[in-house]
Amino acid sequence: MFGYSDEIRIQQQDLYTLPYESFLYVEGKLTKNKAVQSAHVTLGNNCIAFIFDEIRYELNGVEIDRNRNVGITSTLKNVTVSSDRSVILRNAGWDTLTTAAGYFNFCVPLYILLGFYEDYKRVVINARHELILIRARNDNNCLMGDPATEPTLELFKIQWRMPHVLLSEINKLSMLRALESGRYLSMAFRSWDLYEFPLLQSTTKHSWAIKTESLTNLDVANTMRCGQHVKNCALQNVLKIYNW
Repeated sequence: MFGYSDEIRIQQQDLYTLPYESFLYVEGKLTKNKAVQSAHVTLGNNCIAFIFDEIRYELNGVEIDRNRNVGITSTLKNVTVSSDRSVILRNAGWDTLTTAAGYFNFCVPLYILLGFYEDYKRVVINARHELILIRARNDNNCLMGDPATEPTLELFKIQWRMPHVLLSEINKLSMLRALESGRYLSMAFRSWDLYEFPLLQSTTKHSWAIKTESLTNLDVANTMRCGQHVKNCALQNVLKIYNW
């Protein structure tokens, strides 16, 4: 069982791994603690991402990527995915699905939660991987329906499934030589940042100062959000200016 605000650490280590193809396997149960006539409650869209406040990825003890406000960031990032990927996301909690008893299980590809897993698609050699998940303080953003039923969300199992790669002798020798050479290996990827403005002013125009990136880092995916929920945001025009 995993409680609110718990820090969950999962490690993986093998000679040849493929992080891009890894995923989280989550099992749990949605329980209605109070019977209320004609009241319903279900898991919300992208519910697994909203279960966690933060997710971090470390490689050999060094932090590589981080995502705060996991649910909002991943929803905004993946809401325009292709039809092929949308089919895959059905089993990742993107569309709500539970049994009559409230049990659920989802397989969530990590490439929808962190930029590193979306962009870096190569094999990682002889490294220790660690995934740190911080569970949210409550389940308010994970559920849809009548709160009068006093619903609770229990997590029974969280596993990180990492593919282990078997290389041919030629490729294995090539990789070992690259390691023995001592040269640095490039691991380029785009990190995701979410900029949140909780309270909008009543004026028709507002200047919002956000963190900027240097010219060489303009590939960072910047996402802006206003208001507590996206549906409450009624912006008609947004102008983003880079000061080069």
